[in-house]
Amino acid sequence: MSETTQFVIGTPVVCSDGECGELKRVVIDPVAKALTHLVVEPRNRSAFGHLVPIDLVESTMGEIHLRCTSADFQSLEEAEETKFLPGAGGQYGYGQGQMLSFPYFGLGGMGGMGMGGVGMAGLGARGMGMQSDPQSVTYDKVPLGEVEVRRGAHVHATDGNIGRVQGLVIDPTDHQVTHVLLDEGHLWGKKEVAIPISAVTSVVDGIHLSLTRDQIRDLPSVEIDHGK
Repeated sequence: MSETTQFVIGTPVVCSDGECGELKRVVIDPVAKALTHLVVEPRNRSAFGHLVPIDLVESTMGEIHLRCTSADFQSLEEAEETKFLPGAGGQYGYGQGQMLSFPYFGLGGMGGMGMGGVGMAGLGARGMGMQSDPQSVTYDKVPLGEVEVRRGAHVHATDGNIGRVQGLVIDPTDHQVTHVLLDEGHLWGKKEVAIPISAVTSVVDGIHLSLTRDQIRDLPSVEIDHGK
């Protein structure tokens, strides 16, 4: 593990002129099984994060250091986007097509507008058909052909769930993902578990493995630098 780099979710991220946030998610190419971007969000601030290309990572010694300034970081593509819909502006004095509104979703039969084919994931606290306030929909922006891996995503053995993702380990020479780190709440308590990427069969809707729970339990313990 000494020749690999660990990206543990929650690790502080520092630009050349100061801290810019913390690692929230990672983006990988599921075909090449290579890490392509980090999603870095400011600490304790209600601001969108940014997609940081892996090539900007200079080192991960205790913190993740980026090869850019804070201003450069702020100019990177935002990792999230709020979607608006055309609105009926008559009551506000605007014509059709002159106004945008936040998407609104209600549950049919509860006085709302009906689901309109939108899944439950689009519902917010006010989108239950109980109010007429508009509801925004914010979603992650992921480069085409790549997928996002979040901390807390379920890890599935062939015979059931075994825990959640804590982070990834990559080879710094080619950015290939080498291991998936399990969080501390997995089946085997405090044992640190790093699952070889060769055992991963899919990263859609969680991490899916070709190993059974018993096979994963028998993997050797690893030493993980939690970056804090």
